[in-house]
Amino acid sequence: MPKLFKNENVYDAANARLDIIFKHFKKVYVSFSGGKDSSILLNMALEKAREHNCLPLHVLFIDLEGQYSHTIEHIVEMMSLPEVRGYWICLPLNLRNAVSQAHPYWLCWDKDKQSTWIRPMPEHPTVISDLGYFPFYRKGMEFEEFIVDFAEWFSGGELAACLVAIRSDESLNRYRTIRNARKVRFQDYGWSTLLTGNIYNFYPIYDWRTKDIWIANGKFGFRYNKIYDLMYLAGVPLKAMRICQPYGDDQRKGLYLFKILEPEIWVRVVARVEGANFGNRYAQNVALGNRKVILPPGHTYRSYAKFLLSTMPSHIAGHYRKKIFKFLNWWRKHAKESGYRSIPDFTDAKLEAARKAPSWRRICKVLLRNDYHCYGLSFAPSRFQYEKQLQAALYNDDINMDPARKTR
Repeated sequence: MPKLFKNENVYDAANARLDIIFKHFKKVYVSFSGGKDSSILLNMALEKAREHNCLPLHVLFIDLEGQYSHTIEHIVEMMSLPEVRGYWICLPLNLRNAVSQAHPYWLCWDKDKQSTWIRPMPEHPTVISDLGYFPFYRKGMEFEEFIVDFAEWFSGGELAACLVAIRSDESLNRYRTIRNARKVRFQDYGWSTLLTGNIYNFYPIYDWRTKDIWIANGKFGFRYNKIYDLMYLAGVPLKAMRICQPYGDDQRKGLYLFKILEPEIWVRVVARVEGANFGNRYAQNVALGNRKVILPPGHTYRSYAKFLLSTMPSHIAGHYRKKIFKFLNWWRKHAKESGYRSIPDFTDAKLEAARKAPSWRRICKVLLRNDYHCYGLSFAPSRFQYEKQLQAALYNDDINMDPARKTR
């Protein structure tokens, strides 16, 4: 669907949305990351909470250990406001690590590895590090699980609202999150989605652009994370500025900034997270399948894919084999519709990029990029995928990737 523009500026529109939220919901919290978007949302939500006499405003911040010092300073600044009731989560959560094949996940705030923590446990009244604080928590639970369970705990069975600083301009996936006809809405407001039960996510700044964020900061004097000033001085484009934990599939491209902006933190990042320095060197390089795949002499893309699998730890290689089998079999079953009666070594690059054509080159890119969830093969992750993979070890190293062969 095309975007439809109205004769209203995004600042006034966001305030009108916040008025609606505080009018209908007594339980409201802001999902805060310390980034530019969530900072704008928190500043604006505080102003509206004052107007609607809905203070204190509840704020959730999930600390993923690998944070810039300036980010933590900003978190302390916002969590220390008298009008804020903060939940600064410092619990061991299972996080994606896209810079290592051997360790595709890592556990933040793991007390068994306290000596190698990137930074000490923060000392602030809002910090929650007690494993028994939440009745739903279990060590090593996924980030995505935690935010849903927290929402249910926070609501206590009542109607509740979670304010999320997603902007549809950032990516197609974020646009789809909001512009999706299958989503359940609150009173048909297109900038809301049902999270779970009677808890709704709201996206008051979904239509803002990056420049709107900085215009608002300059015009209204909002508090913001000063790490962005350093990023600007380092020549990082405004749209490329990110502060989320830098080891994910997309975020790893900004891993090199730790070394430039905060070298002391960078030393501890390398010691703490497997593959961090590798990601720093190659995350934007052809070595990880970005831009193009360079075939070694004497290889086809199919033989290169098999070679790459042979170099991986057995449980990781098995995980990829399972996905590749499904990918190949799906295209075989749909051969009449798609026109691909066999999987080509490579085909039109644009069709591959659009995921409209199968090829062994696509498979090679997934393996080189360490795309554990195989987004490049049109897969999406399951909640306990990694844990099941470790326990099951379904596939051995010597499985022949013949599309006609049955899986075990």
